[in-house]
Amino acid sequence: MGWFLGLGTLGLVLLVLSLVFDGVLEGVLDSVGGGLDGFLSLPVIAGFVSALGFTGAIVLGTTGTGAGVATGAGVAAGGVVGWVTWRFSRALLRDDAAPAPQGEDLTGTSGTVVTSIPVAGYGEVLLYLAGQPVKYAAKAEAPVARGTEVWVEAVLTSTSVAVRPVQR
Repeated sequence: MGWFLGLGTLGLVLLVLSLVFDGVLEGVLDSVGGGLDGFLSLPVIAGFVSALGFTGAIVLGTTGTGAGVATGAGVAAGGVVGWVTWRFSRALLRDDAAPAPQGEDLTGTSGTVVTSIPVAGYGEVLLYLAGQPVKYAAKAEAPVARGTEVWVEAVLTSTSVAVRPVQR
């Protein structure tokens, strides 16, 4: 039973190392199992070894079977835990989200003036970028009063836009 508990503890130590060194040791594993798509990552190996050890110790301690049955149960449990860890890490690292909106995406959108826009200066408009309200400095060809609905004609900088009042 001591061997199984030692394997379980070793798996936990590997897991702590993978968290502390966060990818430093992954390069070695990538060179060994390059084409396995992260299946030989340190968290997967740690999960497998821990489950093998602790399941083997539980089976050996609670049943009258020998070390062979305990090892078989540990390998089965380790395989399940390793596979679940691999699937979970792949889901976390998946990059299928839509690209982040850029300031250029504002051209043609509408907004509201929150600080009036003078003739030769800047005011402020409230626009919605990806559903989130964002305040931008705004410039217009003519003065625009507070509360007026405007259209964005151009993005001047990352924090300012050119607008015109909406004609209805």
